[in-house]
Amino acid sequence: MLLAGACSSSDDAPLADAKPVVDNYIAIVHASYDDTLREAQTLKTRIDALVAAPDAASLEAAKQQWLAAREPYALTESYRFYDGPIDDPDDGPEPRINAWPLDEVYIDYVEGDPDAGIINHPVEFPTLTKELLAAQNEKGGEKNIATGYHAIEFLLWGQDRSATGPGARPHTDYVVGGTAANQDRRATYLALVGELLVDDLSSVAVQWVPGESYAAELAALPPEEAIRRMLQGLGALSGAELSGERMATALDNRDQEDEHSCFSDNTHRDLLNNATAIQNVYLGRYGSMDGPGLDELVRARDPELDARMQDQLAASIAAIQAIPVPFDQAIMNDDGRAKILAAVRALRDQTDTIVDVATLLDITINLE
Repeated sequence: MLLAGACSSSDDAPLADAKPVVDNYIAIVHASYDDTLREAQTLKTRIDALVAAPDAASLEAAKQQWLAAREPYALTESYRFYDGPIDDPDDGPEPRINAWPLDEVYIDYVEGDPDAGIINHPVEFPTLTKELLAAQNEKGGEKNIATGYHAIEFLLWGQDRSATGPGARPHTDYVVGGTAANQDRRATYLALVGELLVDDLSSVAVQWVPGESYAAELAALPPEEAIRRMLQGLGALSGAELSGERMATALDNRDQEDEHSCFSDNTHRDLLNNATAIQNVYLGRYGSMDGPGLDELVRARDPELDARMQDQLAASIAAIQAIPVPFDQAIMNDDGRAKILAAVRALRDQTDTIVDVATLLDITINLE
C-alpha cells in the first residue's frame, strides 16, 4: 500500500488555482465518454448486421468495430478507482462493461466441451434477456463474466489457439444449421450484450455532462477533494491495476488467459491506451483538447517534480510500445518478458512519483 499524506505546513495556500484544472478534467471526461458511447453504438449496429445476415464480411466488420470501440474506452480507464459513476460501489456498471479475465466456458462452447456455457443450456436458461445476462455476470465467481467488451470479444473471435494470431471463430457459428450448436441463441446472446454495453455506457456518459449529475457534484467539491479523486484514479491505474493485474500477473503466470484482450490479441493496444490515459489526465488533454492539467499545479510549486513526472509518463509509454506483439507470445520468450518487466518497473516508478505529487499538493491517496 502506498500512502501520500499531508506534510506541508498550515501556512501553505490551499489549491485556489485548481478550479480550471477540475473544470477541464470534467470537459475531457465528458468528451471521452461521448466518443466511447458513439463507438459502442456503432459496434451494436455492426453486431446487429452480423446477426441479421451472418457471413465472413459481416463478422469481420463487427470485429474491426470492436477494435475501434476499444480505443476510446481504454482512454477512460484513468477516470476510475475513486467510486465515480462507472465504479460506484452501489450501482456502478464497470463489472458489466469491462470485467476480466473471462472464463469462456461460462458463455459458450470451448475446445473439448461443445455443450458448455449459458448459450448451450436452453433448459436452464430458456429465455435470454439483458436482465438475465446482467444477473449472471460474475455470479458464482469473478471469472464468470457474461457481459461487456470481453464477452463480445469472445463471441466474435472465439478462443485464441494460435501462436501467431487471434481466435478464429467461423461466421457459421451464427448461421442456423451451421457450425456449433444453438446458433440462434448465440446470435441472440451477442445482440443482447451489445445492447447492454450501450445501455451501461450511456448511464455513465450522462453523469459527466458538464453542469449536471456527477459532473456538477465534482465541480462543487472543495478543490482538494476533486484533485484527490483525479490523483487516486491515476495512481490506482498506474500501480496495482496496469503494472500489476494487467501486466505482472500475466508475466508471472505465463498464461494468455490473464491478458486483457486475449481473444483478439488486442492487449498491446489496451496497455498503451491505459498508459496514455494517465498521461492525458496529468497534462489535461484528450484528443484535440488541451487545457489546464495537474502539471500546471505541480510546476507552479515544484518544477523539478513536474519534469520528473512528465519524463516518467513518457518513459512508461515508450516501454509499453517496445513490448513485442502479440502480448500472449511476449510473456513466453526471454526478450518479450524482459521488455514487459521493464514496462512494469517504469509504471511502478511513475506510481511512486504520483504519490510524490499528491504529497506536494497536501493530498492523501491510498493505493493498494
